[in-house]
Amino acid sequence: MKLIPIAAFSLVTISIAQAADWPSWRGPHNDGICDETKLPTKWSATDNLAWSSPLPAPGNSTPIVWAQQVFITQASEGGKRELLCFDRATGQQLWAAGTTYTEPEVTHGTNPHCSASPVTDGQRVIVSFASAGVFCYDLKGKELWHRDLGKQHHIWGNGASPVLAGGVCYLNFGPGERTFLIALDPTTGKTLWQHEEPGGASGIPDPSTPNKRTEWTGSWSDPLPRLIHGEPSLIMSYPGRLCAFQAKTGKQLWTCDGLTALVYTSPLYAEKTGIAVGMSGYGGSALAVQVKGTGDITSQRLWHLPKNPQRIASGVIHGEHIYIHNDPGTATCLELKTGKVLYTERLKGPAPTSQNWSSVVLADGLCYTANQGGDCFVWKASPTFELVATNSLGEKVIGSIAVSDGQLFIRGHKHLFCVGKK
Repeated sequence: MKLIPIAAFSLVTISIAQAADWPSWRGPHNDGICDETKLPTKWSATDNLAWSSPLPAPGNSTPIVWAQQVFITQASEGGKRELLCFDRATGQQLWAAGTTYTEPEVTHGTNPHCSASPVTDGQRVIVSFASAGVFCYDLKGKELWHRDLGKQHHIWGNGASPVLAGGVCYLNFGPGERTFLIALDPTTGKTLWQHEEPGGASGIPDPSTPNKRTEWTGSWSDPLPRLIHGEPSLIMSYPGRLCAFQAKTGKQLWTCDGLTALVYTSPLYAEKTGIAVGMSGYGGSALAVQVKGTGDITSQRLWHLPKNPQRIASGVIHGEHIYIHNDPGTATCLELKTGKVLYTERLKGPAPTSQNWSSVVLADGLCYTANQGGDCFVWKASPTFELVATNSLGEKVIGSIAVSDGQLFIRGHKHLFCVGKK
């Protein structure tokens, strides 16, 4: 047996896996940082592929990998919302498990249902199917439990993924008028605690007031589990603020003002310096705060950038710098302590679009991302920009890259790709 740390406080004890695992969309530490080295840097839709498997419909979720199984969420015709399981050696689909939800649920055309990624602790896989509920399966696809948390309602849909840490499953339920952070027992689905957040405008026009300006508010952020000053905590980004909650009870520990109305990215935290980073989307603000004490710590902000490029993807912290791939297709490096932008470089490929929603994965000093044209980029995590490779898969990619035992797993809109040696 081994104890797998998830973001600085431990998960339940689990069986030894046969390979390095990628148990959540942001990896084993919930922050996009991978401990592996010598990963592939060059590939295409035909070269350096172990396999590619067709998918029934487009999707935005990121694969997760545990031992010899690869899991993704998938929406398809007839209201199906499913968890698909693939054999990592061959790419063969092993099973599908899920539910059918036929009630109307608004979303944007670029955000198909089931955009939330699954999470696993090696014993069970937990998925959020939004209005259809939260479901838990064993590794053979048998349903263990499910919870109906109510309907989700926002013009751009949802996308927050469940997070496992310390033997608890956490989920940011939102965006929309109903917004809350909930802690669930992963073995039973029972609610351990629930923090209600104000929520906000869903962006859906009111027919009774056709001349009223449409407003959008919401957070698609996932909670980041971290041990801060000895306290197991969950850092969260909400409209207007970056904050943290006690992982055991949901009690708010601190809050820092400065974010704007739409938050797509998940928060970052530098453990050595105790600096937390939050970034808004839709051209909104970004900030960093030195986490000391409790309550309102806005006075401890190190920097605040009121306007930034559109950001949907989450970045990573490496040493004294932050790396992020912005929505317009630009790679940016910022100084962690000052917020100073050291470079903004357009990542160019043969694809017709450079728009990017793929969060950065950091491994062995390199950043890995994929744009919506299917161009995958590798560049150095350095304050001086250096592109290592551009690799085209030739189809739309929204989700992030998953890493396991020397291989890269990339979900396109038509195929699931495994990059690297068979």
